[in-house]
Amino acid sequence: MKKYGVNELRKMYLDFFKSKDHLVMNSFSLVPHNDKSLLLINAGMAPLKPYFTGAEIPPKRRVATCQKCIRTGDIENVGKTARHGTFFEMLGNFSFGDYFKQEAISWSWEFLTRVVGLDPERLYPSVYLEDDEAWNIWHDEIGIPAERIFRFGKEDNFWEHGAGPCGPCSEIYYDRGEKYGCGKPDCTVGCDCDRYIEVWNNVFTQFENDGEGHYELLKQKNIDTGMGLERLAVVVQEVDSIFDVDTMQALRDRVCAFAKTEYKKDETKDISIRLIVDHIRSATFMISDGIMPTNEGRGYVLRRLIRRAARHGRMLGIEGTFLSELSKTVIEGSRDGYPELEEKKDFIFKVLAQEEEKFNKTIDQGLNMLSGLEAEMAAKGEKTLNGANAFMLYDTYGFPLDLTKEILEEKGYTIDEEGFHVCMEEQRVKARTARAVTNYMGADATVYDQIPAAVTSEFVGYDTLTCESKISVLTTEKEITEALTDGVRGTVIVEKTPFYGTMGGQTGDKGEITCPEGRFVVEDTIHLLGGKIGHVGYMAEGMMKTGDTVTLTVEAHAHQNTCKNHSATHLLQKALKTVLGSHVEQKGSLVTPDRLRFDFSHFQAMTAEELERVEAMVNEEIAASLPVVTQVMSLDDAKKTGAMALFDEKYGDQVRVVSMGDFSKELCGGTHVGNTAEVGTFKIVSEAGVAAGVRRIEALTGDGVFAHYKKEEKELEEIAKLLKTTPAGIPDKVAGLLAEIKALSSENESLKSKLAKDALGDVMDQVVEVSGVKLLAAKLEGVDMNGLRELGDQLREKLGEGVVLLASVNEGKVSLMAAATEGAMKLGAHAGNLIKGVASLVGGGGGGRPNMAQAGGKNPSGVEAALEKAKEVLAGQLH
Repeated sequence: MKKYGVNELRKMYLDFFKSKDHLVMNSFSLVPHNDKSLLLINAGMAPLKPYFTGAEIPPKRRVATCQKCIRTGDIENVGKTARHGTFFEMLGNFSFGDYFKQEAISWSWEFLTRVVGLDPERLYPSVYLEDDEAWNIWHDEIGIPAERIFRFGKEDNFWEHGAGPCGPCSEIYYDRGEKYGCGKPDCTVGCDCDRYIEVWNNVFTQFENDGEGHYELLKQKNIDTGMGLERLAVVVQEVDSIFDVDTMQALRDRVCAFAKTEYKKDETKDISIRLIVDHIRSATFMISDGIMPTNEGRGYVLRRLIRRAARHGRMLGIEGTFLSELSKTVIEGSRDGYPELEEKKDFIFKVLAQEEEKFNKTIDQGLNMLSGLEAEMAAKGEKTLNGANAFMLYDTYGFPLDLTKEILEEKGYTIDEEGFHVCMEEQRVKARTARAVTNYMGADATVYDQIPAAVTSEFVGYDTLTCESKISVLTTEKEITEALTDGVRGTVIVEKTPFYGTMGGQTGDKGEITCPEGRFVVEDTIHLLGGKIGHVGYMAEGMMKTGDTVTLTVEAHAHQNTCKNHSATHLLQKALKTVLGSHVEQKGSLVTPDRLRFDFSHFQAMTAEELERVEAMVNEEIAASLPVVTQVMSLDDAKKTGAMALFDEKYGDQVRVVSMGDFSKELCGGTHVGNTAEVGTFKIVSEAGVAAGVRRIEALTGDGVFAHYKKEEKELEEIAKLLKTTPAGIPDKVAGLLAEIKALSSENESLKSKLAKDALGDVMDQVVEVSGVKLLAAKLEGVDMNGLRELGDQLREKLGEGVVLLASVNEGKVSLMAAATEGAMKLGAHAGNLIKGVASLVGGGGGGRPNMAQAGGKNPSGVEAALEKAKEVLAGQLH
């Protein structure tokens, strides 16, 4: 058997499946696209999930890839064993509802035996316990003897992940020989030793699991194959472990050269050698996909890998920085399969060097500090480092918690992780409250303050909506970075841009920034200090890095609508001055793609006639097709032309003067249409006061006007439908209904009055005298407050002189009404105070004028007591 290299094996695999009519796709980024369930791509099928689920249509139903993957679940074991690693390449062939078990099994056998040349007698397939179909293919068609086909249960040979598609697996093992075995007489396939190594796994996705253990056959059956490239190379090259295959050996030898040592001479050193070899591979590939070292998410994984490798370099006696040099060997060994590594090598070296230098400044102090803390714990007989000290190592010396934990574990100590996280949260709270932290200008400090003053942006959007430029600076929401990756929010600053930044009332442009490797969606464009223009948004896919040449494209339709609205504000201001007078001055404006808002000085509401005249004047100038001309001139020359300027605006030496025929001339830095005819039409939708002496007009243009009328038309149709008429018949229908309502209302009031009288009955015999003043206190049922007031007026007349108190219970609530005549008031009676004195007894409160008052309550059972109490309260008022 020929001992093929890693790069040869990768090419052989992809070429083989290309010959089987598969589309060979490049490896996807390590950064998952639209998949929040993963931090990093960890399997060949992970980026293909949308094709398996049917969310996206695959470019072809047969696909083959070699996918770069990272798994950090066993990171603590990396280096300690020759089995574990964080980075690996996964060879995979996939079928989305095309071929199934027969082809998948026969092709795997063909590739391993005929293409690679593995000895068929040393290959052992396994199948799921109940998968007779796969067993029969191996036995009857491939010709494997029954005793060499192993049946395993769900734990080993059935792939499922909660609810969703799942299915049995068929794995292929290779017998590496007795020297890799455990020596046990029953050692065979499935043993934990290194003799029988799994090289291929076919997953037959044929069932749907409902999450409760019920399985249904899928209509579209899929194939998901996985084979570790490095593991295949171990078998083909007949070496001990992944650290001995050709590309890894070259890297391992380079580490040994840096450390002036040899592999397999000192197990302690071998652990560090293997760890560095693995971690520098992961770090190189992660950085090539735009992942930056940070304290969160995948950035934290990268920082941890780099700093772990740097520390183990120290343990090997390597002086100074070495990781970027070591990365060159990674790139040399992998650029055949991943040409982007060569293209991005300077970027990769820069990021590695910066991170290693940053850590090197504090690592020795941190290690000394940790040694001191260990000595303190030993003296006190303690075995746990407190959280505050662990946080100090993180915050001051850049030691990730996992690194401190790892160093301590080597010496039998643990960490109070809960205490560490409490300190971390305290710092976050402090950081939030310290946003009152301001820069020297007195403004809130932001990530943009860190951008060098020399960085500037040139706006070229007056003449074009697209251009190419170079990225000057990238930021996340928290810090300046060298790259942005899929899903990350941030800001892109380039040398020149067609994007207009929010200014002068005009909102910033939206659009996208693209390069061969990524797409950034611009949600807003802003002006930053020092002539910088920031494109704020998120990476929709791929990555971008500082120095990349990108294409900037403004969303044309939205931009054009903004231009229409901005030009309309100029026409509107001139029309307002013409109709209302020269006292009109702009006090503010907002111009968006959807609408325009214009604030102006005026001391009263505009009349309907004035609004009509202004609107008509603007539409006349739009119809006149006035050319919109922009001239750049000195401020003095601009003033001489009579151009309108904002009173409190600060202008530079050179200004832009925007003229619309002879009708309007203003100083303006915004973007406009080329001719007023492009505005289309103009419609005022509201006029209102917003401050003393300031009015506000909101208006629409072009598409906005048609959308406005369409909405009104729809509303009219809905109203007509409710009224069972046509839109044209609405006025007559409404007039008829109003007349009907008026008649019914009058009839209703008459009935209510009659009901109130009937409910009261003849109550004049309930009149009592209190210190010479007549008091009528009576209870009613089901009469509302309006009815009580009407009855009160009638009873006052009947009494001649005196006081009336009525209480009505209606749906569990009490209404009280008191009234006093002129004569009673002269003697001291006060309706408001009477109500106040009795309302508490019905669970309420109220009051009112001396002649009439009312109250409400929630306690009907207190009505009798309240009426009785009235005598006492009235007696106390009279003199």
